[in-house]
Amino acid sequence: MQDSPPSSPLVVGVDVGGTKTHVRALAGDHVVVDHVRASSGWRPHDPAAAAHWLVALLREALPAGARPAALAVGAHACETPLQCARIRVALQELLGAPAHLVGDAELLVPAAGLDKGVGLVAGTGSVAVGRLPDGAPVQVGGWGAVLGDEGGAAGLVREAARAVWAAHDRGDAPDALAHGLISSFGVPEVPALGAALESAADVSAEWGRHAPVVFAAAADGSALARSVIAGAGEDLASLVARLAARGVVVDDVVVAGGTVLGQPALYEAFADALGAAVPGARPQPLTVPPVEGAVALARSLL
Repeated sequence: MQDSPPSSPLVVGVDVGGTKTHVRALAGDHVVVDHVRASSGWRPHDPAAAAHWLVALLREALPAGARPAALAVGAHACETPLQCARIRVALQELLGAPAHLVGDAELLVPAAGLDKGVGLVAGTGSVAVGRLPDGAPVQVGGWGAVLGDEGGAAGLVREAARAVWAAHDRGDAPDALAHGLISSFGVPEVPALGAALESAADVSAEWGRHAPVVFAAAADGSALARSVIAGAGEDLASLVARLAARGVVVDDVVVAGGTVLGQPALYEAFADALGAAVPGARPQPLTVPPVEGAVALARSLL
């Protein structure tokens, strides 16, 4: 919290992620606030609650008495234009200032300094977003760990377990991937993995934390683990291909997320698969915080 409001109008960007929220406020070119806190309490499916949560966040983060001249928010689990619009309307009524609200993956392209392209996230989950020539947003993937999120941490663990079970059913001896999952989940044998996965209270988070096992097993020579990683790369590339098939310009693919950027084997598998699936698409890791995309969107409101 700052002690006094800045003299210049504030432009505020907010990145509400699944785990943490990042607020950045600028007066002119001067960064007044750079604030990170947990995203606990974020309820995007209740527009009024989401708007009040954001207002409380701004009161916590901004200088006393300061009001944003423009605000842009990239919001985790804001999955449709209608859902985002409802939160935006509620937020503008509370703030009395222009606001823009999009899904958090839509921050990637403006954060990279681009005006069009694809934002691809593979962290705990996975999703890809882009826009049609008329500006309409398109999102593919992001269906959660049980049904989708291929290429994200939770999806990798789900597919690794499936691969280990299939090997067990074939009568194969447990390899490094099987042993890694057994140890990580704290179960005595492969058949017990099913109950361990099903008992998770928070499927995405609890499955996703075991993802490093897959990459460690691949490094130890597990052909199963390498196959799972290759398949995850192909799944991420297929998200971009789906956007291209719907008319989204996919020349530039901005990539973010701790799983894909933190694991070179997955990024390489994705880049190779993307070259085969969508020739000409250029992947690039995002090298700045996504909140910079929110700041760029907020500036565009002025």
